[in-house]
Amino acid sequence: MQVQDVLQLFSEKNIQKIRVGVFDIDGILRGKLLHISKVKKAIAEGFGFCNVVFGWDSSDVPYENTQVSGWHTGYPDAQARLDPHTLRFVPWEKDLPFLLGDFSEDETGVGGVCPRTLLGKVIRETEAMGFRPVFAGELEWFNFRETPQSWADKKYRDPQPLTPGMFGYSVLRTAQQSDFFHALFDQLHAFGIPVEGLHTETGDGVYEAAIVYGPVLEAADRMALCKTAVKEIAYQYGQMASFMAKWNKALPGCSGHIHQSLWDRDGAQNLFYESSQAGGMSPLLEQYIAGQLYCLPHILPMYAPTVNSYKRLVAGSWAAVSASWGVENRTAALRVVPGGPQSTRLETRVPGADANPYLSMAAALASGLYGIRHQLALKTPATKGNEYENEANSSLPSDLHSATRAMKESPLAKELFGADFVDHFVRTREWEWEQYLEAVTDWELKRYFEII
Repeated sequence: MQVQDVLQLFSEKNIQKIRVGVFDIDGILRGKLLHISKVKKAIAEGFGFCNVVFGWDSSDVPYENTQVSGWHTGYPDAQARLDPHTLRFVPWEKDLPFLLGDFSEDETGVGGVCPRTLLGKVIRETEAMGFRPVFAGELEWFNFRETPQSWADKKYRDPQPLTPGMFGYSVLRTAQQSDFFHALFDQLHAFGIPVEGLHTETGDGVYEAAIVYGPVLEAADRMALCKTAVKEIAYQYGQMASFMAKWNKALPGCSGHIHQSLWDRDGAQNLFYESSQAGGMSPLLEQYIAGQLYCLPHILPMYAPTVNSYKRLVAGSWAAVSASWGVENRTAALRVVPGGPQSTRLETRVPGADANPYLSMAAALASGLYGIRHQLALKTPATKGNEYENEANSSLPSDLHSATRAMKESPLAKELFGADFVDHFVRTREWEWEQYLEAVTDWELKRYFEII
């Protein structure tokens, strides 16, 4: 929808209030409720949104090491803009209108670090090369018989899963929670997040949603909003949903896989497919894969942004541990999905559900384009069988500290995303690691309290 279409719709429906939101560096939706008079002005001219949304961490603790936002800036308003194409109605809020925004690259510098703005920049580069990127996201999450209050009362320990046992693709477990399960499917669709598949995964109370593909910015919007929507729908049923990468050592982690393909400028031909090539893989797809493999160690925090992310990236966990690829191989980092001229695509399996979808999609697209731009040869052989037993491919960094250091020292990361974004993002990951180092964990208390 265009601006005038949105304003006319608001007038026809006599809408007086609209929820608006922006996504921060961690992929958390920060928003407010605005009166229609404010929204009309905001759509036409933009509006101020405190730059603290890029100046604090996921716990609202102000960063002490960043440049674009912090106490030294006085936390001014940054110029945000609402995107009329993102108009949705929140079905669990009496069809309250919702608009998503991002930040202009203005004098405050916030636009240079806004994840949605960054993805838009990569999209423009893609289109300049003559490609149309089509993406889709998959998300896994665990559901719990908790509320924010009960979780706090339990001192954030021992959450009770919604259902017990390892029941992947189970019709029994979804039947137990039929109302909730169908509400997820139906209300996500009503909120503009079309789901093509929803099912249980293996693990206590874990679900997976495969979101319908679309243009990459729309795909990122859907994936990012899906996380917030699922949490809000769960609240309606007295439950909590968690997209944490690995909440329990004994259970699989939660992924945020990305499916992607490049089409011609008109959207008529899938350029990843070529019938004359083995497996239908076009030379362009091979270059795209080579680019992702080459760039992966340099930008891993964009796929795995938290301390907890790396507890998912372990052997035998359905997650990647190396810079690897294979055809229909779910043990490799990159999975080629052959499907003919319409559905041949690449699945990047590195991101967890805790990743910011704008950043993980920007990372996948920019690194794939790097391979095309430099015509990189796909020298790494496809993995056949178990990649976890393959010692030929280079291992990924095993913790946030080493992955962040690699990104900080990489000229390639700055080439792909710009020095301003890399500087800010790296500083936020360094901050995350420092907060972790200062924490005294239950493991330390149990191990050392009495015996040492």
